Amino acid sequence: MHEDFPRNLRLLCSYYKSIAEVCRRLDVNRPQFNRYLSGTSKPSAHKMMRLCDFFGVEMHEIMLPHDQFQRLIKVRSRSQPGDAPALPELSHLQKLHQQGTDGLAKYLGYYFEHYQSMACPGKILRTLVKLEQREDKIYYQRTERLQEHPDDKIFHGIYLGMAYFLHDRIFMVDYESLTGNEITQTILFPSFKNRVSRLTGLKLGVSGSGERMPCCARVVYEHLGLAIDKLRALSMCGLYDQHSPEIDTGLLNAISNNMSDDEWHFRARHFY
Repeated sequence: MHEDFPRNLRLLCSYYKSIAEVCRRLDVNRPQFNRYLSGTSKPSAHKMMRLCDFFGVEMHEIMLPHDQFQRLIKVRSRSQPGDAPALPELSHLQKLHQQGTDGLAKYLGYYFEHYQSMACPGKILRTLVKLEQREDKIYYQRTERLQEHPDDKIFHGIYLGMAYFLHDRIFMVDYESLTGNEITQTILFPSFKNRVSRLTGLKLGVSGSGERMPCCARVVYEHLGLAIDKLRALSMCGLYDQHSPEIDTGLLNAISNNMSDDEWHFRARHFY
């Protein structure tokens, strides 16, 4: 294996207190990370993107000859622990992290997400969502399982994001992790009951078809619990007909995208 990548990775790690700190902040397995450092293993494309995002370098840069990479890193100013963020967006995100975590603990776990498919009009899409807390932040993953026809290959889309609880609304922002060509935003009503069952709101994104049309749809999150049979839950995800027995009447009404004559904006609906 090319020796420049592990040397470049070791250089980047030297700006931190320890390899253990890097692994903890990246949430990666220490033995696996050691194999990256030794050059006996190379990260997958997704993990390589995570590494580059964490260290603030581009994917092509981390593969540069070590001498060239070393010169590049030396001329860049690097924040040290305790320093003020170097970029404005970092301070904005930190403010959201501080304000938007309290109140989300009871919403952790798995959900079925339902909405009118943007890529396949006329079909209802069910996806699997997991909200989890890592340190003081709430992360989530949305997994799509798409198969338009029985003979088609099954496609899985993975969306990674963060959730915030701001003034009685749950805000969720994620991106499509395999291609990086889409950002989706979801805003949900919270539940004021002790037991979370269903959450409703609006979802904004682009259709997965070639036209990439910006779309907004009503959405329902159905809470499944903290521990589930994940493979079985994923097998239940996919496209459904409007009057499928899997979709009850209350859920169908909640994700219907109709508007009344007196509505000037497309609005979310409470679930009754």
